[in-house]
Amino acid sequence: MSAYLFTGGRLLDPAQDALLEGFEVLVDGGRIVEVSEAPIKAASATRIDLAGRTLMPGLIDCHLHVVSTTVDGAANTLQPSSLTALKAGKIMETILQRGFTTVRDCCGADLGLVMAIEQGLVAGPRLVICGKGLTMSGGHADQRPRLDDRTSMMEERLGNLGRIVDGVDNVRLAAREELRKGAKFIKIMANGGVASPTDPIHSLQYSRDEIRAIVEEAENAGTYVSAHVYTDKAIRRVVECGVTSLEHCNLIQPETAAIAAEAGCIAVPTLVAYEGLALEGEKFGLGPEAAAKIETVRSAGLQSLAIMQAAGLPMAFGSDLLGELQKYHTMEFEILARVLPNAEIIRSATLVGAKLCRMEGDVGVIAPGAFADLLVVDGDPYADITCLAGDGAHMPAIMARGCFAKNTLN
Repeated sequence: MSAYLFTGGRLLDPAQDALLEGFEVLVDGGRIVEVSEAPIKAASATRIDLAGRTLMPGLIDCHLHVVSTTVDGAANTLQPSSLTALKAGKIMETILQRGFTTVRDCCGADLGLVMAIEQGLVAGPRLVICGKGLTMSGGHADQRPRLDDRTSMMEERLGNLGRIVDGVDNVRLAAREELRKGAKFIKIMANGGVASPTDPIHSLQYSRDEIRAIVEEAENAGTYVSAHVYTDKAIRRVVECGVTSLEHCNLIQPETAAIAAEAGCIAVPTLVAYEGLALEGEKFGLGPEAAAKIETVRSAGLQSLAIMQAAGLPMAFGSDLLGELQKYHTMEFEILARVLPNAEIIRSATLVGAKLCRMEGDVGVIAPGAFADLLVVDGDPYADITCLAGDGAHMPAIMARGCFAKNTLN
């Protein structure tokens, strides 16, 4: 593995919300070795002259599904797992080329995909996985239509994002199994959803006892629970039960946002998901019932950002796009910028994301000891957040684990 010395650029520090002049950064062995205002002596390192460009930490997406290869969830489940894995490999390569060097997969990806990236079989972001999402019968990850009398839903297929499990004892076992198989956190469906056939948005899912049992199992393993939630009632309920990560939160209200902030929760808004579904969901198989649900959560999305910001509830960057709609991934930056300042958006995709991934100090920063996940950006993201959009068009170089995934610098 080669050593590299980055010089002549501006260093983006999300902790200071600032671009710092005059710093040099030495990378060796997949880690950042030194960051200094004084010239670094490294005769064996390849010198990279940034020519005034911005050097920043790799981006973090905290809500993505790399095994979602098509909008139609049932079709995604039915395809062979080997095909899903190969398609996921291509998806992960594309994600990395957009500048995302760490991804928290919010249900679906398994340990095999993590290992494929770690072993260099696939050029993709590092994956933080939860395994299968846990759903009750008729819940958000239950893909069975009403006339389907099967008692299970091909949970063994890689393309199936969830597993149906009911009852306190059974959810305990399911959580333990996902943790045994390599999950770094547990994901549950605690509210109705858009891309599911039988649950209205307002439906509350899992009993309090079931949620508390799952939270206890996660805490016993030294980790936390993430919950799919939209409505204020559902959000308040899971916070009271000890859930840490709040996915979506489109219909949250100020009092609940304040309670969540006080409890130490982190929210993960995913507004681009609804834009993508509204634009092309029907074209790719989204049914009329699901299409009707979109506006319920889409119209409130921007207001939810303002509510969570005012309450001091930290937000991590997320996208949650399904299958063919993942091409809209970086549009999330532009949507967030309608409400949030650029500095807060940058923190959401670096420092806050690192905290939610339990990788503080390893990712989301440029500091000695951190992973060498770096982006070279044309322009100043604090002045123009679209530097981070455009599918990596403004990123002449992308480094992951100390190796260039892209390098068009002279």
